[in-house]
Amino acid sequence: MHIKTVSIFGLGYIGLPTAAILADAGCQVIGVDINPVAVETINRGEIHIVEPELADVVARNVAVGRLRATLTPEPAEAFLITVPTPFEADHQPDLSYVKSATLAIASQLKAGDLVILESTSPVGATEQVATWIAELRPELHVPGHSDQPNIAIAYCPERVLPGKVMAELVSNDRVVGGITPECSVQASQLYQLFLQGECVTTNARTAEMCKLTENSFRDVNIAFANELSLICHALDIDVWELIQLANHHPRVNILQPGPGVGGHCIAVDPWFIVSQTPELARLIRTAREVNDSKPFWVLNQVKKAVADCLMANGKTAADIKIACFGLAFKPDIDDLRESPAMQVATLICDWHQGETLLVEPHIRLLPHTFTDKAALVGMDEAIHRADILVLLTDHKVFKALDKSQFTTDFVIDTRGAWRN
Repeated sequence: MHIKTVSIFGLGYIGLPTAAILADAGCQVIGVDINPVAVETINRGEIHIVEPELADVVARNVAVGRLRATLTPEPAEAFLITVPTPFEADHQPDLSYVKSATLAIASQLKAGDLVILESTSPVGATEQVATWIAELRPELHVPGHSDQPNIAIAYCPERVLPGKVMAELVSNDRVVGGITPECSVQASQLYQLFLQGECVTTNARTAEMCKLTENSFRDVNIAFANELSLICHALDIDVWELIQLANHHPRVNILQPGPGVGGHCIAVDPWFIVSQTPELARLIRTAREVNDSKPFWVLNQVKKAVADCLMANGKTAADIKIACFGLAFKPDIDDLRESPAMQVATLICDWHQGETLLVEPHIRLLPHTFTDKAALVGMDEAIHRADILVLLTDHKVFKALDKSQFTTDFVIDTRGAWRN
C-alpha cells in the first residue's frame, strides 16, 4: 500500500504533532479541524499549542507545502481520527466527536483507502466507526460488513508524554489493531513511514483495551500515592520522605502524590472500562474515586490555612489573598485538560471571599471559567501580594524559587517541590 496523502482530523496535542511527523516523513498532510484559529495559525507556519520541537517541524513543512490545514474534509489515501473523546456527566463515553469525524471522512472515502482511529475510546469503538461508514456508504465494502473489504479500518492509540511528544511519537512502540488482520498490516505500513519503535499488531478490541489498561494501571498506582499522602498527613509524616525511603526496596516503586490526576488520558480512560463492566472494575473505580476526591481535600487544607491566617494576622476573610501556582495538569506544558490544578483553583475561587491570584507562565489568557473571579499574575507579584501560597503544578520555574523570597509562612505544597 503506497500512501502519498494523509488527512488528520483534529489538530490538537496529538493530531498536530502526528501531522508534522508524517509531513517530515515525506507525506502530503492535510489537517482538518473545526477551530478556524488553529487552521489559520498552522497555515502561517505557526502552532497554537505548547510542545517542544513542534514549532520548527510545522514551520518547515508548511513552508515547503507538505503540511496545510483546512476546515473541510478532502480526499486522501489515509485518514487519522485524533479528536477528543470525553465522558458525559455519568462517566459514559462521549463518541460524538469521533462520529462527526467519521461521517466527514466517509464522504471522501474511495476503494483502497485506510481509516485509523487514534482517539482513546471504549472497547468496540472501531467497530462502531466501521458501522457508521457502512451505513453512510453502502456501496463500499467495509471490513466487518463485507467478506471482501476494499477499505481498511484500524485502531492505533497514541502513548506519548506531553512535553516529549515529538520524540516519543517516533521512538515508542505502537499497538495496531485492525478490524481484520489485513487491516492491521495496512495500518502498520503507515506508521512504519516514521516509526523507529516496534509496530505490534493485534485486533481492534484488544488494541482499544490495551490503551485503557495502560492508563488505568497508572491511575491505580497514583491513587495509592494520593491515598498514602492523606494517611501521612493525618499521622504527621512527610509523605515524600516516606516514599523515598520505601522506594529503596528493590521491588517497590511508589509514584509521587499530587492534587489529583489530570490530562485527557489517565483521568478519563479508566471510566471507559468502568462504564462497560461496572460490576467487575471495582479496583479501577475506587482508584478513580480516590484521585477525583483529592482536589476537595486540597481545598480543605486551603480553608484551614485561611482560618489560621485570620487568627495570626487579624484580617477579615475578604482581605486574604490566595495565590495558586500552576493550572496545567503536568509540569512545563500549557495543557489544562482535566487538570486537578484547574479544579482546585476553581474551587478556591468559588469559595474564597477575597482575591485569588493565578500564576501559569504557559498561558496568556485565563479560561472563561475564571472571568471576574481571579487574576492571572506573574510569580513575583503573587509572592509579594499573597497571604497564602498554593503550589499545584511543579513547573521548573516554580521549583527554582528560593523560599527565602516568600513573605508568608502559609504555604500549601501539593507536589513536595518546596519542602527544602
